[in-house]
Amino acid sequence: MKCTRELDFILLLGVLIGCCCAEFQADTDTSVYIVTLKQPPSHDNYQELVAERTSRFDKPRNLPRSGSYFHGSYNNHLHDSLLSKVLRGEKYLKLYSYRYLINGFAVLVTPKQAEKLSRRREVSSIVLDFPVQVATTHTPQFLGLPQGAWFQEGGFEAAGEGVVIGFIDTGIDHTHPSFSDDVPERPYPVPDHFSGICEVTRDFPSGSCNRKLIGARHFAASAITRGMFNASKDYASPFDADGHGTHTAAIAAGNHGIPVVVSGHRFGNASGMAPRAHIAVYKALYKSFGGFAADVVAAIDQAAVDGVDIISLSITPNRRPPGIATFFNPIDMALLSAVKAGIFVVQAAGNTGPSPKSIASFSPWIYTVGAASHDRVYSNSIVLGNNITIHGVGLAPGTRGDAMYTLVSAAHALNNSTTGKDMYAVECQDSSHFNQDLVKGNLLICSYSVRFALGLSNIKKGIETAQNLSAAGIVFCMDPFVVSYQFNPIPMGIPGIIISSPDDSKVFLKYYNSSLVWDETTNKVTQFGGIASISGGIKANFSHPAPKIMHYSARGPDPADNSFTNADILKPNIVAPGHFIWAAWSYAGTDSVEFQGESFAMMSGTSMAAPHIAGLAALIKHKFPFFLPAAIGSALSTTASAVDRNGEPIMAHRSYINPDMNQTPATFFDMGSGFVNTTAALDPGLVFDTSYEDYTSFLCGINGSSPVVLNYTGEICNSSSTLRAIDLNLPSITVSRLDNLVVIQRTVTNVSGNETYNVSWTVPNGTSLQLSPSQFFIANGEKQLLTISLAATMNSSAASFGRISMSGSLGHLVNIPVSVIDKILGSSS
Repeated sequence: MKCTRELDFILLLGVLIGCCCAEFQADTDTSVYIVTLKQPPSHDNYQELVAERTSRFDKPRNLPRSGSYFHGSYNNHLHDSLLSKVLRGEKYLKLYSYRYLINGFAVLVTPKQAEKLSRRREVSSIVLDFPVQVATTHTPQFLGLPQGAWFQEGGFEAAGEGVVIGFIDTGIDHTHPSFSDDVPERPYPVPDHFSGICEVTRDFPSGSCNRKLIGARHFAASAITRGMFNASKDYASPFDADGHGTHTAAIAAGNHGIPVVVSGHRFGNASGMAPRAHIAVYKALYKSFGGFAADVVAAIDQAAVDGVDIISLSITPNRRPPGIATFFNPIDMALLSAVKAGIFVVQAAGNTGPSPKSIASFSPWIYTVGAASHDRVYSNSIVLGNNITIHGVGLAPGTRGDAMYTLVSAAHALNNSTTGKDMYAVECQDSSHFNQDLVKGNLLICSYSVRFALGLSNIKKGIETAQNLSAAGIVFCMDPFVVSYQFNPIPMGIPGIIISSPDDSKVFLKYYNSSLVWDETTNKVTQFGGIASISGGIKANFSHPAPKIMHYSARGPDPADNSFTNADILKPNIVAPGHFIWAAWSYAGTDSVEFQGESFAMMSGTSMAAPHIAGLAALIKHKFPFFLPAAIGSALSTTASAVDRNGEPIMAHRSYINPDMNQTPATFFDMGSGFVNTTAALDPGLVFDTSYEDYTSFLCGINGSSPVVLNYTGEICNSSSTLRAIDLNLPSITVSRLDNLVVIQRTVTNVSGNETYNVSWTVPNGTSLQLSPSQFFIANGEKQLLTISLAATMNSSAASFGRISMSGSLGHLVNIPVSVIDKILGSSS
């Protein structure tokens, strides 16, 4: 049959709205391809983008699923015409037209059809769609917000007001109080520059949006064409069935003072970093399968049109992008256009640390965030009858008073019908396997095996088993085959503990086994002599050294391409709290079994660190509305700290196994410029600004990149205006290969009062450094050029680090990290 018409894809409640061929069925050899054209987005579309970013509306608009908000555009017709000409008489399915940030479309075709499209002179590139994955009661206090940044903004009541943060994630639970606008004493304003809408579906009904949550959409076209979308589990709406998106949105911009109650226990009050900022949600990731680049690019495109000020992505690609450079991929290039439109872009570094070059966010226009700890920890312990205390985890109450309770292993409490039949019964997943008379009133010991890490067993079922058997509490011991598994503190409604160390588990089991009395005839335990009490882990401890770079946080250096060539770009840019973070949770969230049905969850990852920075960036944008994206990033980077709360160097985990036993001082490839200092970032003194034109000049300087740059941006490369990566005006200096001598320039702009700066520096090992001028006066609004000469003094391939510090007479301190990897004597630069 003939199919030449468009599926103008607006996905609402899993319904394909627009024109499509009803007879179309995806063949087994079809795939989704992202096609970019040589012609840049049309001028009319750019003017449309500007107009929509400056439009006004009185309240968030609802979009019924039966209607289409979008109108045609020049690009839409261009894409339709091309497909019609090239694939005349053939079956295909166009999923999206990207109209604003890049000129291209996503289409479901066969490899042969894709090859046909690639031969057209209008087509610049065809990329096979690729998968992506998802990479706080106390952190405002740890970051000093109440007396610092919030105070400067007029209190939490005004922090971030009018700034819109767009979240590309798993959606949002609109019913959560963290996103309510019910603040009668100070009603939320509606940002004049935002023009987004709210989809209306059965599970995201009219009225789900308000003056806090001002926009919500979802994107799943690529997933649906692959047959991976399950509407009953993934929700064809902005509603969050996972929990991740609700969590990240609340970290950045959740309301202030929301009580955190989990398993009946109170854990303080929660607040986002910018509690008065507005939230716009672009759901492009799903619990069942993650997400795909085609859907993510569509979400980015729409967020820019709607008028967000900041985009937060707690997602990373599943693989390093192919091609001549990691920067040339559809997501990063769409984000470059977003930066051109004035949007600050934040992305998680990825959870693939601690190996070098494990970073999963590559481009200099993206602000990449690694994960660090903060000073709050929840410690639990069990005291044995021989007075040995063993530490563990578990957000659980303790046993009563000083009473000691008998220990009974699940292996010794099996009923007659279970014994020997179920080798996994000792994991305590089914109470019917056990003799209640043996367990009642005692502490039940269960085995924690690798099946828990695989999701085949879980703590929650173990707790339910203990409750059904009327146990006094529960103790989980590590199976010897589980090596140093890292736990988030897990809520437990009864006294309980997880002994997370295999070695400590051996000590515990040795005591337990030594206390048993056996009947040699029946080979059964006749007396349980071991006793213990559980201290409980609900009360937080704030004496922990922090921050510390977590083992899972992805590390630099930044890989420039698939051959692992180092880029002259510092990644990550910064680190922020990402470990043990309390924040809102979707009531239907399934990402963590232990928090199912709860309204808050404690999660860890760079996914939690990135929204901290997105919220803090909203505070800067609120104070400095004229700041371009690079200036916001500069303010955060140059004021970051390289020392912990005790004034000691920040430490970084070097191993996933026993990470606290394997740590050394962090380098800039672990922590970027350092740990965020929000109060200082609101008064940076000097900023380093970098323009869209600078970024395109840098891309043009990559060997063989001219056609790719033209494809993605429409910019024609001029050899006389290219920039090396080290010449980008970044608030850092990274030299991957120092051949004898290199001269680097940076320009700073004064955003404070007239001030005199004195410059000092520490030199990376194996180099010499000269900087001019070493002192300068700079008036408000003026610029100052700095010239830095770096020379190799030895041959070495070991990375070394230094720092340039500019100390101002008004108290400003501006720091620039300097990183040098390969140092080579005797050749010319």
